[in-house]
Amino acid sequence: MGKSSRTLAIAAAVSAAAFTAAADPAIIYDLGGKFDKSFNESAFRGAETWKEKSGGEYREIELQSQAQREQAIRRLAEAGNNPVVMTGFAFAAALSSVAPEFPDTKFAIIDMVVDEPNVRSVVFKEHEGSFLVGLVAGLTTESNVVGFVGGMDIPLIRRFACGYVQGVKAANADIRIIQNMTGNEPSAWNDPVKGAELTRAQIAEGADIVYHAAGGTGVGVLQAAADAGILGIGVDANQNHLHPGSVLTSMLKRVDLAVEEAFSGGGDLQTGIVVLGLAEDGVGYALDENNASLISAEMKSTVDDYRSKIMSGEIAVHDYTMDDSCPQS
Repeated sequence: MGKSSRTLAIAAAVSAAAFTAAADPAIIYDLGGKFDKSFNESAFRGAETWKEKSGGEYREIELQSQAQREQAIRRLAEAGNNPVVMTGFAFAAALSSVAPEFPDTKFAIIDMVVDEPNVRSVVFKEHEGSFLVGLVAGLTTESNVVGFVGGMDIPLIRRFACGYVQGVKAANADIRIIQNMTGNEPSAWNDPVKGAELTRAQIAEGADIVYHAAGGTGVGVLQAAADAGILGIGVDANQNHLHPGSVLTSMLKRVDLAVEEAFSGGGDLQTGIVVLGLAEDGVGYALDENNASLISAEMKSTVDDYRSKIMSGEIAVHDYTMDDSCPQS
């Protein structure tokens, strides 16, 4: 092979390698960072699981501000990454703008529906999982007062709260539920100090169990609960290990599964709306060695019975996003 032929061969190899790298999937984490011990971190675990199973590589971006959303999506699409996955409802407007510009790129958004032909929208039945942890709380509380701390005050988080209330009331209709939201801006997802303050206020009102659906803010909720000697309930990822023996359970929202499946689809990712609830093992509650002493066999049997009834349709869990007349606490 002559020098010019070798040069052409090397150039072709480099070009092929660049094309392969460009076709790698990518993920954009929402504000709060990929190590928020909750929603984003669950997404990260899904990406890592795909990497371990496939041997592939992926690209990731952690946002530093709201203004970066559209820029991040477009940058990855222009680089040829496929699919491009983003975690959180707040990406919807940016994705609606960018997706039509890249019809050959597949996108996936978690927690919101974007009606574009090249977008996979993954949504969860958080109210179903929240019902189960509410039931656990209702079966456990000794004070008959439990709490809920949400992150940003949006319908999605109200859906968590509403399902939780219904589950608590299924155990005992006389239990009081105190509810607080952290704020109305995206910063509400990453304010553990405020989360701790709200938790301590609920404890002062008698709460002996506090459930959070607040992203990174929830780290402060669980810490304050553990410090006060009461029980916290985690969300999204299994957070039982953060304070073993002080986290009653965690409402599992399989963001990791959604990311892993999106990455596995590659450029052939099936688009449209994907709904993950109890029946699809998309939500649930966490049992492990860290909370084994807190969940009795009788409690587990009761929760599993309700789980089966929800899955069969015998029990309907109220969905706040469809009807905001949520049962009162």
